[in-house]
Amino acid sequence: MIRKQQNKMEIRKKSWPDYFKAIVNGEKKIDVRLADFECNQGDVLVFEEWDPKTKKYTGKKIKKKVGNIIKTKDLKFWSKEEMDKNGLYVIQLED
Repeated sequence: MIRKQQNKMEIRKKSWPDYFKAIVNGEKKIDVRLADFECNQGDVLVFEEWDPKTKKYTGKKIKKKVGNIIKTKDLKFWSKEEMDKNGLYVIQLED
C-alpha cells in the first residue's frame, strides 16, 4: 500500500522478525527489495513485522526515511523473469 504525504510517499513493506529486529536495533541500514514499486529518495518506508509461521502481521511497525537508492538487475535473489521485468532497489535507511 502506498500513500502520498506532502509530495513524498509512505510505502508499507513486510519485514520478517529477524530483519525487523535488526532494523529496530539499528544493525540493518540497507534493504534490498524487488523493484516492483515506485520508490524515491525522501520517501518513507514503513516496515511492518510479518510472522511467516502464523502468516500474520504482529502489529509492530517502524518508519525509515529512504536515503540513497541503487537500482540493479545483477543479483540472483529472484527469478530471471522478475529480475528482467523489475530489477532491484538497494535502499539506504535513515532515521
